[in-house]
Amino acid sequence: MVADAFIYHPAVSHYLKFVATTVGRDKLLRTLQYFARFLAWYLVRTNRPSSASAPWEAVKKQFGLVRKVLRAGKNVEHLKAAAVAADAKTMDPVLRYTAVGRQLGYAGYLTMDMATLLDATGIRKSPRAKGFQREAYRFWAAGITFSIVGQMYTLYQLRLREARVDRKEGEGVLESKRIAMERAASQLQLTSDLCDLTVPLSALSWVSFDDGVVGLAGTVSSLIGVYLQWKKTA
Repeated sequence: MVADAFIYHPAVSHYLKFVATTVGRDKLLRTLQYFARFLAWYLVRTNRPSSASAPWEAVKKQFGLVRKVLRAGKNVEHLKAAAVAADAKTMDPVLRYTAVGRQLGYAGYLTMDMATLLDATGIRKSPRAKGFQREAYRFWAAGITFSIVGQMYTLYQLRLREARVDRKEGEGVLESKRIAMERAASQLQLTSDLCDLTVPLSALSWVSFDDGVVGLAGTVSSLIGVYLQWKKTA
C-alpha cells in the first residue's frame, strides 16, 4: 500500500514528465556540473588533497561533455525562434529586436559549440576547436546581452503600466496583479541572465572571475532553469 501511494503520487508523475524532456535533464546536469565546478575550486582553495577535488573535476568535465552532446542540433530551434520573432510585426519593436538578437546569439553559440563536438569527444581532434569554442562564447555573450536589455526594457515598461493603474477599480486590481506576476518572471529571467553572463565573460578573459564565482553563478542560474522547467511540466 505504501509503495502504491508513492508510485501513484502526483509528484512522481510530475517528475517523470520533467525528466522526459531534454531541457529538464539538461538543467539537472547543468546544476550538478556548475556545483561541481564551485566545489572543486573550494577544495583546492582550502588546501584539500587533490584526491578530494578530483571526483568533482571529473563531474564538471564529464557532465559538460554529456550536455554538449545533448544540445547538438538545438541551433535550429533558435534559428526558427529568431525568424518567428522577426515576423512578429505587432510586437514592441525593442522587444522584437532584442528577441531576434537573443535567438541569433544562442543559435550562433550552439552552431560553434557543435563544431567542437568531434574534438571534445575525441573522435577527431582539430586544431581549430579552440577557435570555434571562443567564437561560441562570443555568440553566447551577445545573446545574453540582448536578453538582459530585453528584460530591463520589460521592467521599465511594467513600471510605466503600473503608474497608470487605478487600484480603486476592480479591473485596476487585476491589472496590478498581472503586472506583479510579469515583473517577477522578468526579474527571475534577468537574474538568470546576469549569472549566465559570468561564464562567457570568464572564458573569454574579458572579466577575471574565478571558478568559485562562475560555479556559484552557474548553479544559481541552473536552479532557476530547473524551477521554470518544473513549472512548465506541471
